[in-house]
Amino acid sequence: MDTAAIRDRIDHPVIDADGHLVEFLPLIRDFLVELGGPSLGAGLDRLLDGPGTIRGLDAQARRGAGISRTGWWGVPARNTLDRATAMLPGLLYDRLDEIGVDLAVLYPTFGLVPMALEDAELRRGVARACNRYYAEMYAEYSDRLLPVAIVPSYTPDEAIAELEYAVGELGLRAVLMGGLVLRYAPGHEGDRAARWVDGLGLDSAYDYDPVWLRCAELGVSPTFHSTGIGYGSRTSPFNYVANHIGNFASGAEAMARSLFFGGVPARFPELRFAFHEGGVAWAASLYADICSHWQKRNRDAIAHYDPCNLDRERLEQLVRAHGPAAITDRLDRLDETIGFLSDPAEDPETLDEFASAGIRGLDDVQRIFTEQYFFGCEADDPMNAMAFDRSRNPGGARLPAVFASDIGHWDVPDFRGVLAEAWELVEDGHISEDDFRAFTFDNPVRLWAGTNPEFFRGTVVESAARSSMS
Repeated sequence: MDTAAIRDRIDHPVIDADGHLVEFLPLIRDFLVELGGPSLGAGLDRLLDGPGTIRGLDAQARRGAGISRTGWWGVPARNTLDRATAMLPGLLYDRLDEIGVDLAVLYPTFGLVPMALEDAELRRGVARACNRYYAEMYAEYSDRLLPVAIVPSYTPDEAIAELEYAVGELGLRAVLMGGLVLRYAPGHEGDRAARWVDGLGLDSAYDYDPVWLRCAELGVSPTFHSTGIGYGSRTSPFNYVANHIGNFASGAEAMARSLFFGGVPARFPELRFAFHEGGVAWAASLYADICSHWQKRNRDAIAHYDPCNLDRERLEQLVRAHGPAAITDRLDRLDETIGFLSDPAEDPETLDEFASAGIRGLDDVQRIFTEQYFFGCEADDPMNAMAFDRSRNPGGARLPAVFASDIGHWDVPDFRGVLAEAWELVEDGHISEDDFRAFTFDNPVRLWAGTNPEFFRGTVVESAARSSMS
């Protein structure tokens, strides 16, 4: 079914929760120079020259420098109309009906780069220049195009400062938080191959609660495009595809898990969080895993495995009755084996590993994964159906997947095809038309209006969004 036929059939608007704009870099460079002078402009030039510099390095040099192959040839080329559409706000605005979208929330392309820059001055400067660009270039199209602000988050202070500027001063309504931060292991400063992953929640280097509090006060839902490239198993020096497959799911899972066990959603129930581009299969797995672990390792259930509860006399009787001679002959050395993974000297203060999450039972877990966590799903991902599979998700949960076109990037060869790709799950009988409505409209409304009921004010979907929330 083509886009026009789908729009004729459905009775609700379509919100693209994660399309991508492509920035016009000369203007961003000029904004950057206005902000910080020629030195920041030169820093941007060096950043843009980076791929050429890296290209001459062999595998050993890349390994030593902690360099993994990242994106290349990542935007439309042969489809020149789509390339221009991603770059020119007015052209995208004019083509939204053709694409089948009523309102598009637009994420950056170049703006994703500074989120992981180690140079603090350049990172903050580029973020600010980008946010000015988004606010000024898209201002006259705000009834249908809403660009997100980029908020670098290496420290809470820099995140709060950019929230104040981008949301408080510029009036941008949605934000992309820096997400995972790769920090140097103690004693290995400057060694890019020796970094650990900070998810801004559990065991973070900083207390990010002031950031989440400011998000709540400003009425913005923290959203993330966390990448898995550059750590773990996605560190190929030359193969971007090998690194890219599953990387957003890996990054999103790490971010969601860190926030969950750090107790962030429990402490800030008014906030909604979104994890984009990784789909929902990872979320269904994480949700099921947390439920399973809770049932067996919560503060009460863990006593089932307490070594103090082992009946030593009964165990010795069973060994004598059923053990082969090779074991019974060594029964006097039983202590050498029963202590493995069963050390009675564990610190009592560390036994409840769900304490930091701030949950009291499975209902709390389900609430977080169905009311506070949202999952950006690209149109062509058949695993999107898992979000709506009540028969398999624990507790009959329906996970709030949101339609994310990803227009502007290489995985969308023709902008006009994204809605039809998403509709294929309906045609194939994997989701219902009600599920499709939730996917393309109700869930995106819940994501942003759940934190800020006025998010859609002045947009073409304002009335429908209010009705959806009532």
